[in-house]
Order: sequence, then C-alpha cells, then structure tokens
Amino acid sequence: MDELSRQFINQFQGGFPLLEQPFASIAAGLDTDETNLISMIQDLLADGVLSRFGPLYDAVRMGGGLTLAALRVPEKDFDRVAEQVNSLPEIAHNYRREHALNMWFVIATERPEGIQQTIDKIESCTGLPVYSFPKLQEYYVGLWLLLDAQGGVTTRSFEMPTRTIDVVLDDLDRSIVRATQGGLPLVSEPFADVAQQAGSDVATVIRRLSRMIDNGVIRRIGAVPNHYRLGLKSNGMSVWDVAESRLDALGEEIGKLDFVSHCYQRPRHLPMWRYNLFAMVHGHNGDEVARKIGEIANILGEDCNAHEVLFSSAILKKSGLRLVA
Repeated sequence: MDELSRQFINQFQGGFPLLEQPFASIAAGLDTDETNLISMIQDLLADGVLSRFGPLYDAVRMGGGLTLAALRVPEKDFDRVAEQVNSLPEIAHNYRREHALNMWFVIATERPEGIQQTIDKIESCTGLPVYSFPKLQEYYVGLWLLLDAQGGVTTRSFEMPTRTIDVVLDDLDRSIVRATQGGLPLVSEPFADVAQQAGSDVATVIRRLSRMIDNGVIRRIGAVPNHYRLGLKSNGMSVWDVAESRLDALGEEIGKLDFVSHCYQRPRHLPMWRYNLFAMVHGHNGDEVARKIGEIANILGEDCNAHEVLFSSAILKKSGLRLVA
C-alpha cells in the first residue's frame, strides 16, 4: 500500500468534512490533488481494501429495526439456507460460525415491525426456527484501524458520544439517507449530487447531515476498511454469562478495550442460550484472538459464569445496511 492510501485510511475512518468540496480539502492536507485522491478511493474500493465509503447509519436511532439472529442449519442444507437468507434485502451481514448455531446474520429494516416480518419469512422458507438477539444495551461499537509503513495493522477505539436527543426524520432526511446509504458519490462535489437526488440544495443537505451526526443517526462519515483484506483475518464473537447486577459496569469496561469492535447486552434464550454479553474481538489469527479473549475473561473474573467463542469461518454476505427503500 502506498503512503497516500495509508495516511488517508489512518485519518479518515471518520470526520469526513461537510464542505461543498470535501475531497479538495482532504487532498490539500495530504499533499495531493482532488482528482488523484478520488481515484485512489475508487481503487481502494475496487480492490476490497475499503468495504465502503460514506455515512454509517444507526438503524435504531433513525426509527428502524435491527437485530442479530442465528440459525442451527443441518450441514446438508447449509448452502440452500444461506442462499435463501442472503436473497432477502433486509439481510446485511451473514457469517458462518463454528458453533451448533452456525449461521449468524444481521437483519435491518426500515420499521421495527419489519424485523418479525423478516424472521417469519426466513422461518417459512427454511423450515428452521430463528433465534433473535436484539440489542438491549449498547456498550460500544466501532474499531479504528491504524496501518504502519511496514504493512502492519493495530486497532484503537472510537470515542463514544452520548446521544440523548429524540430523533424524528422527515421526508427530506429520509431522501438523504436513501441517497447515501450505499456510500457517498466519489465526485468533486458529492453533496451537490446528494442534493439533486434528494430534491434539495447543498447547504441544506450539509446542515441535515451535520444534524444527523449530532443526534446519532449517523455514527460517522468516512472510510470503512476491510479488516480481512488488511490482515485482521480472524474474528471471534465472544459470548458471556455475566451476573445481571454487574453487567452494565463490566460491559462498559469491556467496550473500552482497543481490540473490541462491538459490545452489547443481548437477551438469553434459556435453556439453549445462557449468554447475555456479546463482545466481538478481531486479530491477525485465532491464537491472537484467543489471547485477547483471555484478557476479557480476566476482567470479568468471578462475575462470569461461562463463556464461548464463536469463530467466523466464512463470510456468506456482507453489504451496507439498506435502511430506506
């Protein structure tokens, strides 16, 4: 990877400037020109170094539905079920994991009631029960990758702002989401393109995007690196049975670890599923992930009754959340 690409990824996984010509502003700071910068981003996307480039929306903050769900799929039916699940536009991510519950996917819908409707579709077409694990409490989400000149990668946490403002999106907001949920246009004036699609003007679009950042509808705007492509080839979804009285305090502490990308409280499904704390851990290989999970176990100590690690063995589907049709 060249130095320009490395600096861009290191600096702009968030904080994309809300200006009429944002790429020109970034290019000036990176000692290049706008045309070269845009071409570089296009190449990074085409090569799979970046998964996407643009706003990351919080489905729940914007009034939609979001859940993590799982299936126990017989091996002989796995390919068929994966195809059936992946065919639904509400499925954003789908992973094969090393567990009896061997298929885990994210369902995102424009309205909360769409979650159960999608679950019903999956159960109907696959003939299998869906186990839903909606977020009950978010302790942390985000992972900033730092690339060194030798090709190594480390991680650090994003700052998690507190969002308390109630959010109501109007038709213009939803038009802006529709125009940007797949990524920002890679042109000199991207917000002019968005304004044209949304039937508005540039200044208004920039104000609305800024407001959506402030109220948490947008988590951040920037580059989304592909962890696998950049060397973090192993991830383990660690799940923990934690004492309820200590769950919030410990969840906050685990979420601050610089190798945890997601940390949530999710419901148990007794007697089959006893775990209520989920922490996603990334590393270069399985041994590194296991060491990091050992750090979590040390922190939880006697407040944890049991845990498991569900390693990802295949990416079945990975696309951006489509939150507005």
